[in-house]
Amino acid sequence: MQLSEQEIIRREKLDTLRNLGINPYPANLYPVDHTSKQVKEDFSEGKKVIVAGRMMSIRTQGKASFAEIQDSEGRIQVYFNRDEICQGEDKTKYNEVFKKLIDLGDFVGVEGELFTTQVGEKSIRVHDFTLLSKTLRPLPMPKTDADGKVFDSFTDPELRYRQRYVDLVVNPHVKEVFVKRTKLFNAMRNFFNDKGYFEVETPVLQPIPGGAAARPFVTHHNSLDIPLYMRIANELYLKRLIVGGFDGVYEFSKNFRNEGMDRTHNPEFTAMEIYVAYKDYNWMMEFTENLLEHCANEVNGTTDVTFGEHQVNFKAPYARVTMTDAIKQFTGFDITGKSEEEIYQAAKGMGIAVDDTMGKGKLIDEIFGEKCEGNFIQPTFITDYPKEMSPLCKEHRDNPELTERFELMICGKEIANAYSELNDPIDQRERFEAQLKLSERGDVEAAQFIDNDFLRALEYGMPPTSGLGIGMDRLIMFLTNNPSIQEVLFFPQMRPEKKALELTEDEKAIAEILKVSTQLTIDALKLQAGLSGKKWDAAMKGLAKHGLVKVTLEGDTKTVEFKG
Repeated sequence: MQLSEQEIIRREKLDTLRNLGINPYPANLYPVDHTSKQVKEDFSEGKKVIVAGRMMSIRTQGKASFAEIQDSEGRIQVYFNRDEICQGEDKTKYNEVFKKLIDLGDFVGVEGELFTTQVGEKSIRVHDFTLLSKTLRPLPMPKTDADGKVFDSFTDPELRYRQRYVDLVVNPHVKEVFVKRTKLFNAMRNFFNDKGYFEVETPVLQPIPGGAAARPFVTHHNSLDIPLYMRIANELYLKRLIVGGFDGVYEFSKNFRNEGMDRTHNPEFTAMEIYVAYKDYNWMMEFTENLLEHCANEVNGTTDVTFGEHQVNFKAPYARVTMTDAIKQFTGFDITGKSEEEIYQAAKGMGIAVDDTMGKGKLIDEIFGEKCEGNFIQPTFITDYPKEMSPLCKEHRDNPELTERFELMICGKEIANAYSELNDPIDQRERFEAQLKLSERGDVEAAQFIDNDFLRALEYGMPPTSGLGIGMDRLIMFLTNNPSIQEVLFFPQMRPEKKALELTEDEKAIAEILKVSTQLTIDALKLQAGLSGKKWDAAMKGLAKHGLVKVTLEGDTKTVEFKG
């Protein structure tokens, strides 16, 4: 492992601490009794406190020093005085341990009393301190100059998402996003619980991937010797519970879809789904707008939020537009009564990429997605979807070509999806079979399985039910003004981290020569490297294998070019 100069120095300090009899990673409890926030909010001169956190700044002035400790609630200034900490003749703890062996980023506990500095800053006068954990890597500490300009900020998204633990330390404002995320879940959970609905858990590993049209992740169970699929949705299991006698169930569900990644999609994501017996999609629309108004207030203290260039108001009620009217409004095309071929030709004429694997529902979905959904900025319910788009949804009571379904659109993105649930087992079987035929035509998103156990459950009878699904990651993006899903996930999925090349000493020697000259004849390079035949051959082969050198022949002369 290649260590930087700073990392080497910190390891040397680690050894020095141990030689002084100081355990840099003590196991015993440290009796913290105040956070930095509690110190400031309940401040009184002379009050005894014990706090702990990371050392984030140190200003040494001879036998006295000021520093800042950062804990989970913020920062607090601490004052170290040599004679206060070392009251006897031995000044090692201050002169050696504090001044020379404590680094920025180290976890330190301090005991002391509160006082106010001459410039009015609430601080802790330290009587004693304890090293709680020695850091071996320096934190990327942002610096602010006299004009307020910030330098060396830890802002590279690739590094921030991959090393979220560092991001949270040096960019404390990032934590607020995740505090709000937890507030959102709590607000939603309390809203459901107050209405008497029951939180449940359903399987993540499933014998049949159902409840949505998506490509699953596949694994294998060794003992049962069967394939299993990671959950793409929990809908069919929750509806089984309605069959079983629950009037209202909900789940915050980790779902997994083996599909693309972008600023609004992660292969692992969180959805909330709720199913309530004896309700329909009209009731669910009102329920949804009241739920989101409540959540916005609980998370931000207001229903007004900013998302990019848009001001969005979550206050109920929300506009309602049928899908047919939306497509007609933004394309001039009326899908009512049209055949699959007519819709295919219309989509093609609009410049939408279509192919022969797409059924009627997929074609309509493409038209709406390309031409309509981006126009809906304020919360809007898009209602009454064509039957072909909704294999789990009840047929519309007034139009057999449609279903009783809505999606909630905000800033051109779907936030929620809801149905009057299909509870006719014969109709449901026919819908599943139609989806299976689409899959056989090549539609990779169509359902590839028929869940016969779910159909059996429906045959035992499911009462009229309405269900709602909300993408929790996308919702918190809107509530915190984050255009990227990676900003609202602690640990988003990332491409594999590129490993640093480990070169031999001979390879390094040749590489260093080429870094200076960029290109040399092979004879000149070999002369400068001063390597024997075997060592030379091995080093050049290694560099070529890593793609760091390119050898070209011009006439009788071989030239080596550095490609690193």
